[in-house]
Amino acid sequence: MSVQEDSVLSNGVAGVEGDAESIPSQTEQTMSDLTDLKTHSTVILNGEATRADLGTASSEEEPEPQAPVKPPRSPELQERTEAFPPEEPRAVPLSQSTGVTTLAPADRLWSTRRDEPVRLRMEGSGRASETPITVHQMFLETVEHYGDYSALMSKEEGQWVTLTWRQYYEQCRAAAKSFLKLGLERYHGVGILGFNSPEWFISNIGCILAGGLAAGIYTTNSPEACHYVAANCEANVLVVENQKQLDKILQVKDQLPHLKAIVQYKGELQEKLPNLYTWAEFLKLGEDVSNEQLNAVIDSLRANECCSLIYTSGTTGTPKGVMLSHDNLTWTAHTASTLVDFTYGVEVLVSYLPLSHVAAQMMDMWITMAFAGTIYFADPDALKGSLGTTLKEARPTYFMGVPRVWEKMQEKMRAIGAKASPLRKRVADWAKSIGLQYNHSVMIGEEAVPWGFMLANNLVFKKVRGALGLDRCKICFTGAAPITKDTLEYFMSLNMPLMELYGMSESSGPHTVSINSRYRLTSCGKVMPGCQTKFENPDADGNGEICFWGRNVFMGYLNMADKTTEALDESGWLHSGDLGKNDQYDFLYITGRIKELIITAGGENIPPVPIEDALKAEVPIISNAMLLGDKLKFLSMMLTLKCVMDDNGDPTDELSPEVLDFCQEHGATATKVSEILANKEPAVYKAIQEGVERINAKATSNAMRVQKWVILERDFSIGGGELGPTMKLRRPIVVKNYQEKIEELYAVASDRA
Repeated sequence: MSVQEDSVLSNGVAGVEGDAESIPSQTEQTMSDLTDLKTHSTVILNGEATRADLGTASSEEEPEPQAPVKPPRSPELQERTEAFPPEEPRAVPLSQSTGVTTLAPADRLWSTRRDEPVRLRMEGSGRASETPITVHQMFLETVEHYGDYSALMSKEEGQWVTLTWRQYYEQCRAAAKSFLKLGLERYHGVGILGFNSPEWFISNIGCILAGGLAAGIYTTNSPEACHYVAANCEANVLVVENQKQLDKILQVKDQLPHLKAIVQYKGELQEKLPNLYTWAEFLKLGEDVSNEQLNAVIDSLRANECCSLIYTSGTTGTPKGVMLSHDNLTWTAHTASTLVDFTYGVEVLVSYLPLSHVAAQMMDMWITMAFAGTIYFADPDALKGSLGTTLKEARPTYFMGVPRVWEKMQEKMRAIGAKASPLRKRVADWAKSIGLQYNHSVMIGEEAVPWGFMLANNLVFKKVRGALGLDRCKICFTGAAPITKDTLEYFMSLNMPLMELYGMSESSGPHTVSINSRYRLTSCGKVMPGCQTKFENPDADGNGEICFWGRNVFMGYLNMADKTTEALDESGWLHSGDLGKNDQYDFLYITGRIKELIITAGGENIPPVPIEDALKAEVPIISNAMLLGDKLKFLSMMLTLKCVMDDNGDPTDELSPEVLDFCQEHGATATKVSEILANKEPAVYKAIQEGVERINAKATSNAMRVQKWVILERDFSIGGGELGPTMKLRRPIVVKNYQEKIEELYAVASDRA
């Protein structure tokens, strides 16, 4: 494996400019208005219980993190912040230890109505007893302590442009006023359709401050899918990125009776239309909305009311609008942030995963707000190759990657390693063996440093981290889809252990978390403080349906009472649909998904993911594998080969460098997937068959053995519909798209039947 910095990722590094400009603040008056925002003098839980009824955790049991002394500012930041008056009025402090709020009266733990509050799952002590706060209160607390620190970094004409936390807050207020001016009604939606950007964040929070429901829409959605979300949340305003996304809305706008305006935040308008605004025009709309009017709306917000909608990807049916309350967002963000070793005002993250997905939104918007971090926005083509450049410029201190991102890094580094000199290969292999040994010992709490570790660190590990832009990264997270043991061990061997997270939209994101001091290979970590996990109907090995309890559990599905009562039982436990178990140390292991379980014609239950992952580990030229066999007499597999992706992230016919190298090593001349299929390339087919035989040899029963397999013409992709926005396999769509192939695989069995 080569460790040259300039070759790990293909994109070059353009250094972060030291004189990045600051976006001008919306108004110098905004901060003086903060004094108008008073918190209530007592906690009224759901209109009944008082603060005394709750009980509180003792300071000895769980001390609150104190805001550290602010680090010195850079000359550029100092110059930017001198524009603000030195003695600005301060609002009433809203720290969790002293903040108070009012909750709307509520009797039930769940709701399906946009305007109905819920009873919070509060406890008498510990994290779950903390005072509920609204999004605005959490935001304001950060602005009060870290207003002059960098919040959002985005590129304009190749230069990084900064928004401080104060400027970010001001722009959210300006957006809120404009939403009110446009006629945003209470509990109605603002749909946001575009790639991650400051405008996405500002639209989302501005909507919440104005009393609306923020609803992200996936950029890959069809016009019909966009219409579904906008209609379901009764959107008054839709915010789109560019003409491409605008065109989708223009096709369906006449079928949206609640829609009052559309805002385009990037590029010039190609055509002036009624109620269509540029971003600059939008921000000016609300200039005559008084601070008193906005403050009155903000003051009416309640922590146990809905403020955000996360739409499921709809892989198993109609998308569901997951209703999240202020408390869902603020409590989960604060609780998750306590698990990592953060420093206020210092941490850096890169935003590139879809913000309409709960994992990205919780990490990028809310957890980062909890510790006043800085977000760098990646380019829209991040997943097509430019992410590496952004990482090297931002050098994040925390990084969240979906499994496919880590797999792509692994593939690229392995491809480079295959071309390294024999000496470099030996050094890299030695270093990786040391890295794996060391991290296994850390994982079980021994931290035995093997001989040669420091040398391996200097020769290999530091260079790899630097080349990836992760030299400052304290924790590398993975989540949103299953990851293979092979990929976990690969990064562990490079002294970059990946920490798995587990949760769902319905748990506001995380429910179990792995951290550097507390993890196990292939485990999703331990349950967050203040939350609980139980296993419904466990089998002899302890595997049961994973059920969640905590203040991270959602309110309900918008306008879907039947689906809500399927997900939440009478006691308020959230049923995940996933199968899993805890080990003796309470580490959670996911063992399958109930809806994905293959039940053969013989009645045997088979989780597909372990078999799929095993074959991919045995045959590295396989990109995707999907097991078949539900209600059928035997198991079979559909496979795709690794190939080159085009600029849109769609698969081409060109074989990836890894597969090309494999072909050359085995005397095959094929350079395209179609050539391998046309010639039934013996080397490739033999390697796959031998891999299948090896995993079959480990099967615990005949029913778990793969009898047939087929290579498909195209790899799976988001554009093709086979993969979801976080690269998770959408099994029902694959079955639908490849029904003929499946029928061919089982034709002989059908004829015999």
